[in-house]
Amino acid sequence: MKRYYRVMLGAKSVHAEECKSGSFIGADFSITEDLTMSLHENWKDFNRQFIPIWMAGHPEKGKVSAGLSCGALWTIAKGITKGDIVLCPNGEGSYMVGEVTSNYVYNPEGVLPHRRSVNWHQNTISRSDMSDALRNSAGSIGTVSDISKYAAEIESLIGNIQISTIISTDETVEDPATFALEKYLEEFLVSNWKHTLLGKEYDIFEEDGELVGQQYPSDTGPIDILAVSKDKSTLLVVELKKGRASDNVVGQIQRYMGYVKEELAEPSQQVKGIIIALEDDQRIKRALAVANNIEFYRYEISFRLHKN
Repeated sequence: MKRYYRVMLGAKSVHAEECKSGSFIGADFSITEDLTMSLHENWKDFNRQFIPIWMAGHPEKGKVSAGLSCGALWTIAKGITKGDIVLCPNGEGSYMVGEVTSNYVYNPEGVLPHRRSVNWHQNTISRSDMSDALRNSAGSIGTVSDISKYAAEIESLIGNIQISTIISTDETVEDPATFALEKYLEEFLVSNWKHTLLGKEYDIFEEDGELVGQQYPSDTGPIDILAVSKDKSTLLVVELKKGRASDNVVGQIQRYMGYVKEELAEPSQQVKGIIIALEDDQRIKRALAVANNIEFYRYEISFRLHKN
C-alpha cells in the first residue's frame, strides 16, 4: 500500500534544490559506509547495529538522539518503498512532491549520500493550502515523518482539488471533535511547556536547539511528547487522549513506555507516563489504578470576552 512521508533535505532544506535537479532524496547522519548489505527488514535491528557507530562519532549525544538519527536513516534508505510519495519542504513555504522510483543507492561523493531516486511532480503544495492537522504534521521537527493518515488530503492537493473537511480514518477515535481540539492542544502544550506544571520538572527533548521530543518515532507509532526530567533521572512519555477509546490510549502509552525503557533509557533512568484528556475519565482511572508510573491529567479551557 502506498504511503506518504515528509522528508527534510538537509537543515532548513539547504539541499532541496540540488535534490530536485538531481531527482533524489537522501540523508547523511555522518554514517560514511554503504548500507546496501545492512538494511535489515526490521529498523530495530538496523538501530542496534548503527547506534554504537553513530554514538562513537557523537560522544556528547545520548540514546534518544542516536535512535532518532538511525531510525530516520533506515526509513529513508529502506522503510520508504518504491511508489511511496514524499513531500519535501523547499525552504520557500511550499513542498516539493515526488514518487520514489528506486531502491537505496550510496553516493559518497555527493551531499546526502544515502539516496533514493525520485520522480518529482511539476507542481508543489503550499503550506497555506493544507489543513491545520496536515500542516502541523508536515512541519514537525525531524528528518522524516510518516504522514500517511493524511493520504486523502494529500492526493486532493496533488490533484489541485481543495477539500474543506478533515476526515479521521482512525477507528480508535470515538469523538472526532475532541480529536481535532486535542491536536491543537498538543501544539499549545509544546509551545507553552515552560509555563505548565510539567514544564517545572521536565524539558521536552531537544537536539541542537530544536525540539525532537514532539511526535518522537517508536516501533508502535509516534509518541506525542517525550520529555526528560531536569536532573536527567526520568524519561517522561506524554500522550493526549485525542478522543480515542480509553482502553486504546492506556494500552498505547504502555507500549510507548516499554519502547522507551528498552531502547532509549540509560541504565540509571526510570520511565514515567502521563495521559492528558479534556474530561474526567473513570475508565482510564480504573486502568491506571493497577498500572505503574502512569498519571492522569485533565485540562481546562477558559474563553472570555471583555467589553471595552
